[in-house]
Amino acid sequence: MKKVFSILIFLAALNALSAQSSLPVTEDTTIGQFETSAGSVILRRLVSGLQNPWSFDFLPTGEILITERGGTLVLIDDKQTHAITGLPPISAGGQGGLLDILVDPDFAKNRTVYFTYATAGPGGRGTASARAELDGYNLRNVHVLWEMKRKTGTGHHFGSRIRMLPDGTLLISTGDRGDMQRSQDMADAAGKTHRINTDGTIPLDNPFRTVRGALPSLYTTGHRNIQGLAVHPATGEIWASEHGPQGGDEINIIESGKNYGWPVVTYGRNYGTGTRIGEGETKEGLENPVIQWTPSIAPSGLTFYTGDAFPVWKGSLFSGNLAGQRLVRMTIENSRITGQEILLQGTVGRIRDVKEGPDGFLYLITDSANGALYRIEPAP
Repeated sequence: MKKVFSILIFLAALNALSAQSSLPVTEDTTIGQFETSAGSVILRRLVSGLQNPWSFDFLPTGEILITERGGTLVLIDDKQTHAITGLPPISAGGQGGLLDILVDPDFAKNRTVYFTYATAGPGGRGTASARAELDGYNLRNVHVLWEMKRKTGTGHHFGSRIRMLPDGTLLISTGDRGDMQRSQDMADAAGKTHRINTDGTIPLDNPFRTVRGALPSLYTTGHRNIQGLAVHPATGEIWASEHGPQGGDEINIIESGKNYGWPVVTYGRNYGTGTRIGEGETKEGLENPVIQWTPSIAPSGLTFYTGDAFPVWKGSLFSGNLAGQRLVRMTIENSRITGQEILLQGTVGRIRDVKEGPDGFLYLITDSANGALYRIEPAP
């Protein structure tokens, strides 16, 4: 018995050592200098060794929380990395796992963070969101806010982003889980955006709250796989990036109660065959995208730039690209995209998320087995 107990202690110690050794590494490596519309900029790599990072956000004191799709939440603190304990069970696999992270605007008072993730249950897996309080390097008082009830076995299209809207409610995006017909089913959570209060209750003014057969959390319908959400700092508009099939990637402005068409209308085509999906590209009563990309660029995380470090970029919308392996800057005027600038083409790989930091610089993460966190700053 003592021998078995000793082996168990050894294995536990080995697992702990392995977890520590697999933590990402902080650095400050200059990747290069690039010419942009904002002048010369420097790209620096700040963290390497991230395992398929999906999202990140900043604490008020400057620390950075990063999600890894495999189910690890990492805190970058004073040039050190720490694994955060206390997450709920994460069902990692395929495109699912630990996904988006959002720091509450009142974090200094309530220590609250929100996150989305894949969870397992009868029938397979689905998307869920939770809130928790960050206490040192641990999550406390974890509370599941919302969960997709219908679980399926596919590993595709979980979404998922979570953003706080100007009215203090939360907006959560879900993918169609690889089954396109679910996006138009009002009783199904897949392929939608969902609006909830920060305690998980349903806002009284949700558009389908009193519609028989519809989920009360529904905010919009007809989505394939939203991968980015950003709130316009001046207008409060909700902008979303969405993956199409073979072509037909989109940017949409999300409005309460609207139907964004998938799979009834799309600019994309079926993989391989190139045959048409649905009824065409447009249809009365269904929303058209602000812009679409064919071939696909796989737009991901979105952010509006509001800082002073790059005055020329103020008000621009930035999108990371996975397939395109680039950062795209879009100029916005009257809810229209009036121009695009391609940045970092093929320089760092698949850009999963992008955000403005407290210092006014742009930060981005790359999605790979050896992913990294980068910072774009003005050249001296």
